[in-house]
Amino acid sequence: MADADRMKRYSDYNAYLRSLFGERVQKISVDAGLTCPNRDGSLSWAGCIYCNAKGSGTGAFARGLSISQQIEAGKIGAVKKYKARKFLAYFQSFTNTYAPVEHLKALYDEALSCEGVVGMAVGTRPDCVDKEKIDLLDAYTKDYLIWLEYGLQSAHDATLALINRGHDFKAFERAMALVTPKKKLNVCAHIILGLPGETRDMMLENARIIGDLGVNGVKIHLLYVVRGTALDKMYAQGRCTPLEQQEYVDLVCDFLERLPRSMIIQRITGDPHSDELVAPLWSARYRETFNMIQHTLEARDSYQGKCRI
Repeated sequence: MADADRMKRYSDYNAYLRSLFGERVQKISVDAGLTCPNRDGSLSWAGCIYCNAKGSGTGAFARGLSISQQIEAGKIGAVKKYKARKFLAYFQSFTNTYAPVEHLKALYDEALSCEGVVGMAVGTRPDCVDKEKIDLLDAYTKDYLIWLEYGLQSAHDATLALINRGHDFKAFERAMALVTPKKKLNVCAHIILGLPGETRDMMLENARIIGDLGVNGVKIHLLYVVRGTALDKMYAQGRCTPLEQQEYVDLVCDFLERLPRSMIIQRITGDPHSDELVAPLWSARYRETFNMIQHTLEARDSYQGKCRI
């Protein structure tokens, strides 16, 4: 590995976007007002054990804000803080392919028509895509950067059942098979470290599995306890123990070592809302954890792909 590449330690998302567009590109979260089969009764009413009623959403749709209004509002902060001129619309809350394709097209078209928007990221579940929806997303890749974000969380069926995910790993494999022929449609997998019952070896196996499947990017999350969730009850009953900060840092470094060097690292830790956070309290110190990961990689002379066989 060249010295310049080694100094980077991993292929981070901001550098990737800058390489494509020559400048800062800022994500703007949008709430499309969609729900989830794990909350509307199709699979369950309860949702995943770590997810609260807001589903990582902003609540903007419920406040009557359209997609374009949300983007224009998001631009204000992005311009002020980052001097950004280009943006990605991030359909984040709940399941953003969980609607008829005609409705999805209207949502996506509105987002991409906003000035300065150069692409979008669509968060969804691997059991909520089909060929028609993948074809719709792929059609946008002629003019825009498109990322499809699959919430996998774990490649282990026992874990998926325990967290009430509502699908198995084969659903992810089928979802990936739909995308594989689409050379310009990128897939990001979400993985959570510290899920109940998972050993270190199981967590690191997730890195090998998503690498073997050709996933383009990954978001690495810490399992943290949010107030009002099923996980909150489990934590109160002593049925789950969150990772310690250094334990998580070491796991992230080990995880990165097992990923393909080409995979884009979109996130390396969670960023919980402090008013909702129950545990671990250290997870609210995002910058501290981020810096610890960088320092640990340097101290170990470690980098993404180092242990990839």
